[in-house]
Amino acid sequence: MARRVPREPVTAVIESLSPDGRGITHIDGKAVFVDGALAGEQVRLRYRRRKRRYDEAETVAVLQPAQQRVAPHCPHFGVCGGCSLQHLAHEAQVEAKQKDLLDKLQRIGKTRPEEILTPLTGPVWGYRRKARLGVKWVAKKGRVLVGFREKRSPYLADMTRCPVLHPAVGEHLPELSELIGGLSRPDRLPQIEVALGDTTGALVFRHLDPLSTTDRQALAGFGRRYGLQIHLQPQGPDSIHPLWPESPPPLSYCLPAFDLELQFAPGDFTQVNAEINRQMVSRAVELLQVEVSHRVLDLFCGLGNFSLPLGRRAAEVIGVEGEAGLVTRARDNARRNGLDNCRFHVADLASDFSQAPWLGQIDRLLLDPPRSGALEIVQQLHKLRPQRMVYVSCDPATLARDSEEIVHRQGYRLLSAGIMDMFPHTAHVESMAVFERR
Repeated sequence: MARRVPREPVTAVIESLSPDGRGITHIDGKAVFVDGALAGEQVRLRYRRRKRRYDEAETVAVLQPAQQRVAPHCPHFGVCGGCSLQHLAHEAQVEAKQKDLLDKLQRIGKTRPEEILTPLTGPVWGYRRKARLGVKWVAKKGRVLVGFREKRSPYLADMTRCPVLHPAVGEHLPELSELIGGLSRPDRLPQIEVALGDTTGALVFRHLDPLSTTDRQALAGFGRRYGLQIHLQPQGPDSIHPLWPESPPPLSYCLPAFDLELQFAPGDFTQVNAEINRQMVSRAVELLQVEVSHRVLDLFCGLGNFSLPLGRRAAEVIGVEGEAGLVTRARDNARRNGLDNCRFHVADLASDFSQAPWLGQIDRLLLDPPRSGALEIVQQLHKLRPQRMVYVSCDPATLARDSEEIVHRQGYRLLSAGIMDMFPHTAHVESMAVFERR
């Protein structure tokens, strides 16, 4: 049964900030999540919807602002769903994310780190090198929209720029809109994949119908004008192929602390924030305390982001990944960087690995799983028995869940944990935890 939504605004004091960047208050004993509000503020709010366990609202006016409130840098903040924390000072964002991690570890995992790691921070604008931009021909506007979806909406936000995207793309959304609007079927191009390396970048245009010669010429011309490779994707990810130049140089990024250059394809997974990634890799290698005699296992190794730096320190590194294309890239990167002590395998890491060819004596373990976490792996830690393990996480909730298994059932101590500010101004939290066998 639908619950009646009050029409008149209500005054309330915000008690805390939710992990997704909304203020939390209680009205008549019921939790209300308030868009655009910060902890400690007195606001006028308007209800948007009522649910059985909680209600949702938006800020109409801030009557008493929090000391940490700042003016959002992006003109589309509040409409675009990409960022949720631009109205909160960056230092306070980092503090809130660190608190969220520690709260989840204690509440979900019933664990507490012996040491809290200093947050890793870096650039807060123009940092994003990987993104998927939505594209939509809107007849009522008579033009194409390019950008991210509106907050809690299936519609695309009408954007002129994105200050968190690298300026090579983020400052050229109107030009992309004009480009696609001039194609023969602008309504049949639903997305653009952005992939930027240290020295060059690529745009991958997903198109549902064949492109005309004129369309191809227009796309190639855009690439020449802005110094970006243009790739086409007529079907699934395996169909990605270059349009301009015909034989483009590979995309790549460097890890200077380890004298490494890693190449990748436009559709490959890479970290979005190059500076934080460099810091993250260096911290992981340091915290693993790798010695020259060690055999290190890197699970969910991708294209070798951690494996190759570890290969500079260890006797042997075994990287395991479920995606065959990334394993091929990892092998190529190892060979290109002169690392003959790194071995890579394709495997389903959600299954029993008792008979896996890479199983054996492991001194150190690095885990970098997807958002779903690594519960299936940590439940089998007794088969690996590494003395020390670093867990890199993109979801504090699944890290906390897995830490309960690691500490309370697998016999490890949680030595340290802390966040990495990979996605400033968003509610997304990346973190790292270090475990040692008792």
